[in-house]
Amino acid sequence: MANKALGRGLEALLTPIAIESASSADAPQSVGEQIAQIRVSQIKANKYQPRLDFNQEKLNELISSIKEKGIIQPILVRKTADGFELIAGERRLRAAQTIGMEKIPAIIRNVADIDMLEISLIENIQREELNPVEEACAFQKLVTDFNFTQEDIAKSLGKDRSTIANAIRLLGLAKKIQDYISKGAITAGHAKALLSLPTESDQLRVCNLIVKKGLSVRETESIVAHRSSGAKRRVEAGKEQGIIDIEGQLQQLFGTRVRIIHGKKRGRIQIEYYSTEDMNRILDMLNAAKKP
Repeated sequence: MANKALGRGLEALLTPIAIESASSADAPQSVGEQIAQIRVSQIKANKYQPRLDFNQEKLNELISSIKEKGIIQPILVRKTADGFELIAGERRLRAAQTIGMEKIPAIIRNVADIDMLEISLIENIQREELNPVEEACAFQKLVTDFNFTQEDIAKSLGKDRSTIANAIRLLGLAKKIQDYISKGAITAGHAKALLSLPTESDQLRVCNLIVKKGLSVRETESIVAHRSSGAKRRVEAGKEQGIIDIEGQLQQLFGTRVRIIHGKKRGRIQIEYYSTEDMNRILDMLNAAKKP
């Protein structure tokens, strides 16, 4: 499958616009670059909006600004069979709805579904408004809904593939832990450490400890390392310390949980993965190791 690349949505988002008077058009005239006054009731939310949590304080500040100065930057929409669908500008639309505005200035664009997600993702990433879980969900949607690879996403956003892989791994944590991440109670660094624990109950136990005591990432990593080694000793009594050390080295190497079942003459190594992309990442590492 040929690699895909983001970029069309970025072009649609950043194309220079000749700003006209928002009051010069009472209704949309034609799809293009004009700014039109669209009825708020005709606009549906963006189904690809990656941001799920909107800061109420910032929204209130925007409402106050709009009451005083109006909406300076038009929202971006696309035409649908029965109205319009929002592409970018959800906070402005929410503020307009709260105020009770009948119409809102908007630019109408012809945009495909993949570009809808891309524009929303880029807009929020550029403004640093996505929390780690929202970002992970957006990356996962590109993978599952649009057949992007983690490498495609990484190249397009100027990130390492490991960054994308680690972000998506957060979705393997319990919903309660994801909520803590979304609310800022724990960081992505804390979450990455929690992923090394063998069970969800262990992860929740340590997560609650982080929140209660305000533990740093380094303190969390120390607790996780202690609990992981202790759990292994309990579950696999008699396992040599050397084998435990090798497991740790392999987990560092592959960035995922690794278990060694060691017998007298033979054994096996179990490497966990959390998605097809994660599996392909590990296979790429193994194939690279075979090359001279």
